[in-house]
Amino acid sequence: MSDHFDTEDARTDLTDLYVFPVPGQPDRAVLILDFNPEPSPTELNVDPAASYELKIDTDGDLEADVAFHVLFTPTSGALATATLYHATGASARGSGAIGDVIAANVPMSIGEAAHVEHGAGYRFFVGIRSDPHFKDVVGFRNDFQFTGDDPVAKRNVIGIALELPTAALGASGPLRIWGRTVTDVHGERVTVDQAGRPGTNNAFNGSEEDVLEFDATPPTEQLSRFGDRFLAFLRSLGYSDEEAADLLPAYLPDVLTYDPTKAPGFPNGRRLTDDTADLLASLLTRGRVTSDLAGPHTDLLPDFPYLGPPHPGESPDTV
Repeated sequence: MSDHFDTEDARTDLTDLYVFPVPGQPDRAVLILDFNPEPSPTELNVDPAASYELKIDTDGDLEADVAFHVLFTPTSGALATATLYHATGASARGSGAIGDVIAANVPMSIGEAAHVEHGAGYRFFVGIRSDPHFKDVVGFRNDFQFTGDDPVAKRNVIGIALELPTAALGASGPLRIWGRTVTDVHGERVTVDQAGRPGTNNAFNGSEEDVLEFDATPPTEQLSRFGDRFLAFLRSLGYSDEEAADLLPAYLPDVLTYDPTKAPGFPNGRRLTDDTADLLASLLTRGRVTSDLAGPHTDLLPDFPYLGPPHPGESPDTV
């Protein structure tokens, strides 16, 4: 389901990336990076050693030219504070506490109330929220026999939401945006997950080893390392060589493209209500099935941080 559950540690497991303009304000943009598909209201849901990052390529070379990094400091129990960094130029390709501090020690929200930090043209939020991704997960696993049942609607995630002037993204467009988590694994600093387009990793990579390898591969290397594998998968679905080659650029490299000068909506960015599961169903069935019958969640907020309040209790473990 999307890119949920594709890493070994839920705390650094990215689930979805969203990019869209503020409704009615095309000169402002929203970036949302969700992670941890099984947060607990009583336990620490973040990795204090990790850097949670939004990377933005402004010139098409798939290297970050602008970056926003979030680092967490535990306080007590499930509580933590978040500090947001902004880096540009060569620094944007690094990781961790680099660049300028945009917001420091922002309390992480764990209840219904959303603590939003304001300042210098930015709005920033971090906290447990309801998962906005919608999908008939069981139907995808059951040979596309969809009923519209959406177990994701019962789940929570940790949401990082950032609203900023569109100009701060570094260019008027097109932009290539992805999220990643970097942390310490066996004494080595490594990338453990990345998120761009919805569902690419889990749809195209079969084994756990392939999924984890894809997680750790930067966009600059994804086409050369995974292109043949992705083409083979598309051909296995019944696409011709020519059709597979035409489809491949929509999935590799795995980055979300966003042009602020064009109408929003996936694949130009991604709004919380964009039905990407329907597009995935159509791809996997070669147009035989065009909808999973699930629709957008009804608990979304009309204003920042847009993500709905968390569902009470623990997230279900059946998805």
